[in-house]
Amino acid sequence: MDMSRLELPFESWHVFIGGRWLPAAGAQVLPLIDPSTGELLAEIARGTAPDIDAAVRAAQGARDGDWGRLSAVERGRVLARMAARVAEQADTLARLEAMDVGKPLSQAKADALALARYLEFYGGAADKVHGQTIPYATGTTALTIREPHGVTGHIVPWNYPMQIIGRSVGAALAMGNACVLKPAEEACLTALAFARIAEECGMPAGALNVVPGLGEEAGAALASHAGVQHLSFTGSVVVGRLIQAAAAANVVPVTLELGGKSAQVVFADADIDAAMPFLLRAGLQNAGQTCSAGSRILVERSLYDGVVERLVERYRALRVGPALGDPDVGPVVSGRQREIVEGYLALARESGLPVAAQARLGADLPKGGFYVAPTLVAAVDPAHRLAQEEIFGPVQVVIPFDGEDHAVRIANGTDYGLVAGVWTRDGSRALRVARALKVGQVFVNNYGAGGGIELPFGGVKRSGHGREKGFEALYGFSTVKTVAILHG
Repeated sequence: MDMSRLELPFESWHVFIGGRWLPAAGAQVLPLIDPSTGELLAEIARGTAPDIDAAVRAAQGARDGDWGRLSAVERGRVLARMAARVAEQADTLARLEAMDVGKPLSQAKADALALARYLEFYGGAADKVHGQTIPYATGTTALTIREPHGVTGHIVPWNYPMQIIGRSVGAALAMGNACVLKPAEEACLTALAFARIAEECGMPAGALNVVPGLGEEAGAALASHAGVQHLSFTGSVVVGRLIQAAAAANVVPVTLELGGKSAQVVFADADIDAAMPFLLRAGLQNAGQTCSAGSRILVERSLYDGVVERLVERYRALRVGPALGDPDVGPVVSGRQREIVEGYLALARESGLPVAAQARLGADLPKGGFYVAPTLVAAVDPAHRLAQEEIFGPVQVVIPFDGEDHAVRIANGTDYGLVAGVWTRDGSRALRVARALKVGQVFVNNYGAGGGIELPFGGVKRSGHGREKGFEALYGFSTVKTVAILHG
């Protein structure tokens, strides 16, 4: 296996526990496949329950030791050093993520810079999370203190490893928690690179531990470990239920981000020229493998035919190719994911749904790559499975609506509630619709696909609960202690 092109700054077949790179307890490895080619990219450690237990114990030791003794400002300085190092290594990290996930190189570079910004933000915020004094009984001073949970577990998916590490692990570390990170077995190279950066930047041993492995082995062990005081999980609803059930046995709080079926609502008075790039990019970024993907485009009927026509033109111009070639759309992450997406496209054909446009897959694409032609399906009934279920691939549906109330009913008519976009020049309508939409984030005349570092992010309904990003994440990764002092 030729590993030279990866320039790995770590041993990918090792776990990182207590500041040391070690073979997994079972001495087993898992293959890591390049989605662009279908070829073996690397081998990663297959961590199991003993590795998770060792990582949790190392994290507990760090909380009771060097990491727990650092002041908030000192924790912030460690994160600031890491932010600078991530920015310096952004090109290398982007290459790793592009090859690992299959996303276009420029998108992977944006993710690396986002990771740097998360660490910068949380490094600066570490000493700015304050308690309160509370007016209480005469002769008593009452106050609150925000304290870390202790050991936090982080189960990160394969679609945005760097960004999700930044928004969950970065916030948890800023609050003084010690972390055990279980990256997805499909894509974990940047998680391991993150551990190396933490090591180089003076993170005390045990404050950050990284254990790759299968979800049903390492992930399950982390979710059920009695030494973990808080869990953060991003992934599917099915697995989210299992995580929450495991945590409930230990009475442990959980932050769950479980995906979406987000609507982009285009009213007849919208600036279509401004909207068009967002409508496309929000649904196809990272080959549609984005929890907040704008996969449902709702268009007011008087504008419907014109918007579909313009979307068709853009779909036909899309470039699909290997990640390192920086195409518009890369492959999906795995053969299994390709099967899932192709199953939905087969369902569309069986249902007689009109395929308005489909990008061309060139004959020169690597034969073993996991490519799916980006597809636009028109005139979809809002109740159809293509309009209800998260496909997690480069597929968008277009749905006509008649008036504001109808648009809101369609937009709210799924089990999910993560993100929505609203396109209108009417300010009153924008506010009415934003308030009526049952989602965690609403973007008006833009679409942030998850939003900025500072913007609280999370869902309602089956999209999960809890918030990441911004100061809300710091509150979530801490607990409040009340102190009442009777002094007369």
